[in-house]
Amino acid sequence: MTLVLPIDPEANRLLERNPLALLTGMVLDQQVSMEKAFSSPYVLVRRLGHEPDAAELAGYDPEALVALFAAPPALHRFPKAMAARVQEVCRVLVDRYDGDAARLWTDATDGADLLRRIADLPGFGRQKAQIFVALLGKRFGVTPQGWREAAGGYGDPGAYRSVADVTDADSLRRVREYKQQMKAAAKAKAAGD
Repeated sequence: MTLVLPIDPEANRLLERNPLALLTGMVLDQQVSMEKAFSSPYVLVRRLGHEPDAAELAGYDPEALVALFAAPPALHRFPKAMAARVQEVCRVLVDRYDGDAARLWTDATDGADLLRRIADLPGFGRQKAQIFVALLGKRFGVTPQGWREAAGGYGDPGAYRSVADVTDADSLRRVREYKQQMKAAAKAKAAGD
């Protein structure tokens, strides 16, 4: 199984074959729609004219990278901050994993190690790391021992909580409904405090 979002088929194929693109999509998956976040790596590739590696992005001139992120249509609603975040993540990949994004998961000894490796990335709190563990396990077959436990509720089979559960239009709708319910609950709790 792989990720199936209602985005350009070429963008989906890039996510399937390029671990850095997949990780970049996850980095960008905040305060924008899933479709926007996970299609932006493909837009970046088109703007560059090739698929960049982590070393290239880590060493890219920061102002030039911001310009690539900010050009219409912007890759994220916060292009400057997210260009910097992607660059920070790529620097970690270069420093710790020889620039190979896939080593985040291929070298993990178990689910807890996988979660720790992902949570150590800039911009990845526990929840975002758990979602990525679930995405890797459910859609990409990355299933070290204990991965479901490491993913928390996002690893549950039959759950519709995150991008990890999107396989078609119906599952996307169900994930969106879940997120709306969580936002409403959080808002109600905040109003009650």
